[in-house]
Amino acid sequence: MSATVTSVQTPQPEPSAAPGRTKPRLPARLARPAAAVAGGLLLYASFPPRPLWFLALPGLALYGWSLHGRRLRAGFVLGLLGGLAFMLPLLVWTSVEVGSFPWIALAVAEAVFMGLAGLGIAAVSRLPVWPLWAAGMWIAGEAVRSRFPFGGFSWGKVAFGQPDGVFLPLAAVGGTPLLGFAVVLCGFGLAEAARQAVAYRRHRTVPRGAVTAAAVTVLAPLAASFAALPLVSNAPEKGSATVAAIQGNVPRMGLDFNSQRAAVLDNHARQTLKLAAEVKAGKRPKPDFVLWPENSSDIDPLHDEGARLTIDAAVKAVGVPTEIGTLVQNPGPDSKLYNTLIDWSPTSGPGATYEKRHIQPFGEYMPMRSIAEKFSKDAALVSQDFSPGTKVGVFTMAGTRVGFATCYEAAFDNDVRDPVVAGAEMLAVPSNNATFDRSQMTYQQLAMDRVRAVEHSRSVVVPTTSGVSAIIRPDGTIVQHSGMFTPAILEARVPLRTSLTPATRLGSLPEWLLVAVGGAGAALALTRAVRARREDGSAAAPGTRPVPARPGAR
Repeated sequence: MSATVTSVQTPQPEPSAAPGRTKPRLPARLARPAAAVAGGLLLYASFPPRPLWFLALPGLALYGWSLHGRRLRAGFVLGLLGGLAFMLPLLVWTSVEVGSFPWIALAVAEAVFMGLAGLGIAAVSRLPVWPLWAAGMWIAGEAVRSRFPFGGFSWGKVAFGQPDGVFLPLAAVGGTPLLGFAVVLCGFGLAEAARQAVAYRRHRTVPRGAVTAAAVTVLAPLAASFAALPLVSNAPEKGSATVAAIQGNVPRMGLDFNSQRAAVLDNHARQTLKLAAEVKAGKRPKPDFVLWPENSSDIDPLHDEGARLTIDAAVKAVGVPTEIGTLVQNPGPDSKLYNTLIDWSPTSGPGATYEKRHIQPFGEYMPMRSIAEKFSKDAALVSQDFSPGTKVGVFTMAGTRVGFATCYEAAFDNDVRDPVVAGAEMLAVPSNNATFDRSQMTYQQLAMDRVRAVEHSRSVVVPTTSGVSAIIRPDGTIVQHSGMFTPAILEARVPLRTSLTPATRLGSLPEWLLVAVGGAGAALALTRAVRARREDGSAAAPGTRPVPARPGAR
């Protein structure tokens, strides 16, 4: 008979701290939360109207450092803190007319998504070349919040803070996901480089390959950006067109501008008549076509004779096709309301239409209306929900194929890409920012339009009711722009282009590939964790002692 020996666990007192180590003091414990908050604030400061795009790099470096090596729960909390520091000031314009609650609720919701991304970044932060996997996690977070809930909210994508940055050419390669990925990768790479520098200072050595990995994650995005420069061009491919954009202004700022619909329409008609008079006097070249803003006529000209006559007189005076932004609703109790653009001919009147496809939740329709009205009396201002259109907006105006994305749609990749794929030779983004006063919102949206110009290599014209209106070249530079809350006429000759950039051809594929990078990092981190647990379980744990089995046991 042989006696076998088994191992049993004996409870051991758990030390409060490792031998020779003391609990970190309060300043040290606050270092990472402070870094996350500072990173979020720097990221906010990198966004327009400030031309400080480069602040995104130290901001992301601080953010990445705060998350490196943290457990999942700490990763979520730190990501949330950084998200709040970023989103609260970035989205403060949402409080201009409807108060603090919607602003804070939206910022917190977006910060929660950043917290979840922070959890994922923490999970992959112990992997080799962690900035690569972590940047993929960041893009995965942006992809989710750009789609969910209520169709998503793309404001605050890192790419939209880079219209003046060196990374901008990458928008033409892989759209806003690749542009954002490059910035985040470089920022996290700086964090890793700093971490390795500190390790070398302490120990006079670093792990083999760590310096190379840190250098590559910083330098590769920069090198790729310079390699993409040939894709950025202002050269005409189908001639050029002279376009005029009308900014009529609104009588008062705020949500109640709709109560002065006739005055807003008259303002835009007046500026168009002024343009016609200047053309007739030889002070301006005659445009090939004219663009009015979104909501330039909130009186439906298809069913209101007065509005129709006012628009028709202005368009006939200037003598060229004119795009009109209006609201259209067919008569009847069950008829749908659309945010509509109309191609208005000086000879035949209203023609082709584009109904806005991506309508804004809580602005153009009210999800969960009964709940929303309990939290904000302003929810009642959206008295009737708009309906989304279904067709892509491309008008042929004086022989030029003009593609349209209306205001809010500029924030969403596919909404801008679709008209280019459908044959648009230039883009227009009619907008109405009067609701948001003189806030940074209009500059943030203009930055999106500049990034879209490079992404699809198209001129972009932005007519707004109250500013900032702009004409943008395909390389993202602004040819002309207006002030805010002042009437303006912008006019310029813009190149027309027909070629498709890699970003336009690939569509959402680069985004899914980058999301897959984050997913692969998560899978690798999980595999390593499972393997480590199995290896720990296969050996006798510390604090065990062999115990002989009972006689006869086998």
